[in-house]
Amino acid sequence: MRKNKFITSTLILMAGGAITRFLGFIIKIMYTRIIGETGVSLYAIVMPTYSLLITIASLSLPISISKIVAEQKVKSSKILLSSTFIILLLNIILISIMLLTSKYIATNLLNNPDCYYLLIAMTLTLPFISISSILKGYFFGRQRMIPNTISNIIEQVVKIFLILFLLPILIQKSVFLAVMGLILFNIVTEIVSITTFCFFAPKKFTIQKKDFKPNRKTIKEIFSISLPTVSSRFIGNIGFFLEPIILTNILLSCGFSNEYILREYGAYNAYTIALLTMPSFFVGAVCSALIPEISKYQSQNNYPMIKRRFWQAMTFSFLIGLFFSSIIFFYRTPLLKIIYNTVLGVEYLKILAPFFVLFYLEAPLMSMLQALGASKETMKITLIGEIVKLSALTIFSFCKLGIYSLVYAEIINIILVVFLNIKKVKKYVFST
Repeated sequence: MRKNKFITSTLILMAGGAITRFLGFIIKIMYTRIIGETGVSLYAIVMPTYSLLITIASLSLPISISKIVAEQKVKSSKILLSSTFIILLLNIILISIMLLTSKYIATNLLNNPDCYYLLIAMTLTLPFISISSILKGYFFGRQRMIPNTISNIIEQVVKIFLILFLLPILIQKSVFLAVMGLILFNIVTEIVSITTFCFFAPKKFTIQKKDFKPNRKTIKEIFSISLPTVSSRFIGNIGFFLEPIILTNILLSCGFSNEYILREYGAYNAYTIALLTMPSFFVGAVCSALIPEISKYQSQNNYPMIKRRFWQAMTFSFLIGLFFSSIIFFYRTPLLKIIYNTVLGVEYLKILAPFFVLFYLEAPLMSMLQALGASKETMKITLIGEIVKLSALTIFSFCKLGIYSLVYAEIINIILVVFLNIKKVKKYVFST
C-alpha cells in the first residue's frame, strides 16, 4: 500500500511538474517579448541577488517540515507555527538588512542605481514566498501531492494573466516599471498559492493557544534538517550572487561599457542558459525516482541493484542531454528567434551546447551521493566548483574576454563538478 502511494505521489508530481514547466516556459516567452532586451537585461542582473534572498528566506523548510510532519511525532499545528515563527523572524532580519544595503548593492556592486528599487521590490515578496514554502512542506509531509500540484498550476495561470493584461500597460510607461511589476507579481501569485493550500486544509485541523508558543525542540529539529540541506544551495547561490558583481566591476575597469555588460549578461542568463537548461525537467524526474530507490537498496546492502539503477539513471540523463544539446547546437539561431524573438546569445550557445551534455549528468550524480548519505560531499564539491568558477571568471575577465569570461568559467565548472562527483560515486559504490 505504501509502495503504491509512493508511485502515485511520484506520478502526480511528475505530471504536475510537466504542466508547471510548460506554463513557466510560456511565461518566459511572454515576458521576454513584452519587456524586450533592455528589460530582460535589467531583470537578469538582479536575479542572482533574488535567488540568494529566496534561498535564505525559505531555508529549505519544505524538506525539513515534510520529514517532521511525515514522522507524526509532533502535532502538525505546532510544527507549522514553530516554522512560521522562524520564518517571520528571519524575514524581518533579512528585510531590515536589505533596506539598509540595497542602495549600496545596486550602486557599488551591480553598478546600476536603477536596481535599487528592484531589490526593494524583491525584498517585499520574501514573506509571501516563505509562508507558501511552509505550507508546501506540510502537504508533502502528509503525502498529499494534489494540493501542491494544483497550487503550482493555479499560480502559473494567474501569472500568465497578470503578464498578459498588466505588463503591456506597465511597459508603455517605462521598462523599469515593467520589470518592477514582473517582480511584484510574485506577491499576488504567492497569495493565490497560500489561499489554495488553505482550501485543502484538513477540516479537523485545530490550533490551540499553547501551539502559538514556539517549541524549542521542534525548532531545533527543523534547523538540524534544513541547515545541511540548504548549505549546497546556499553556496551555489552565493556564487551566482557574486557572478555579476565580479564580472561587472572587472569589465568596467577594463574599458567595457555598462550597456555592453548589461545587454550581454542579460542575453547569457535569460536566453542562452535558459534555453540550455529548459529540458532539465526530464532529468529532475529521474532524480526524484532515484533517491528513494538508492536509499532502499542501500538499507538492504544490495549494491548490484544500486549500480544497476545508477547506470540506468546516467544513461537516460546522458541521452537526454545529448539529444537536446545537439538540437540546440544545430538549430540555435531559429530556436532563439522562435522562442525569444532575438538572436542575442547565439554565439554563447555554439560554445556551451556541447558541454551541456555533461551538465545533465550533474543532477543524477549528486542525487546518488545524497541518497547514499553523502550530502557533505556534495556540499564540498559545490564549494570547490564555485571557487574555481569565480577564480576562472576573475582571471578571464582581466584578460578582456568580455562575457566569454563567464562562458569559459561555466565550462570549467561543469567539467570539474562532474569529474569530482564521479570520483566520489566510484568511492561509495564501485569500491564496495
